[in-house]
Amino acid sequence: SKDGLRLLEVVVKLGRNMMISGSTSSGKTSVLNVLSAMIPPSERILVLEDASELQLQQPHTVCFETRKPDEHNKGEVSIRDLVHSSLRLRPDRIVIGEIRGAEAIDLLQAMNTGHDGTMSTIHANSPQDCLVRLENCAMQNGLGMPQAALRAQVTSAVQIVIQTARLHDGSRRITHISEVRPLQDGEYRCEDIVRFEETGPAEERKIRGHHVFTGYQPSFCAAARKRGHDLSGLFLSQDT
Repeated sequence: SKDGLRLLEVVVKLGRNMMISGSTSSGKTSVLNVLSAMIPPSERILVLEDASELQLQQPHTVCFETRKPDEHNKGEVSIRDLVHSSLRLRPDRIVIGEIRGAEAIDLLQAMNTGHDGTMSTIHANSPQDCLVRLENCAMQNGLGMPQAALRAQVTSAVQIVIQTARLHDGSRRITHISEVRPLQDGEYRCEDIVRFEETGPAEERKIRGHHVFTGYQPSFCAAARKRGHDLSGLFLSQDT
């Protein structure tokens, strides 16, 4: 919806750290492409990918791709290597195509050390599963970090989760826009700002539905007002 788009534009311009979560072929990269296009053209953007899929048009964009090892098992460049290198290049934004493994810990540390507006995608089935999956990937670094400390890092780093899904009729939808809240009894919490709700039985095999604002007011509203972004009227509940 237009209101949902307005919310996402403000989230991007405020520099919230975001994860786009979803199953295979649910449209995660397409959503990331659209969101990255909202980044102001004055910012320096570093794009890290396994295969070049994102198409950023901003003038200050530097793109990196991973490289597989040669026949002598040398010369490999992983996403983790690219994350390490990117932090030395003074990025205003870091956009990572997908998080699959131990590079998650480097991403979390970048998000927690002033690299605001970082975006990436990950395979998960819900906003809360996204955080658990990110935690599991970060644990692959072999550092033996206590779970409580790692969970605190995840909730401090990630602020917004955008959930995508491929529905039964084949359509791809954003199903949730959620804000990550502080841990409660050591467990992750996400509050939905926007949800996709089905409105009735499918007609001609097409699912009917629309996006509704849940009435939850996210924590960045005051920051948005200070930056001149108008979010008035968005967070009134539209549930019927």
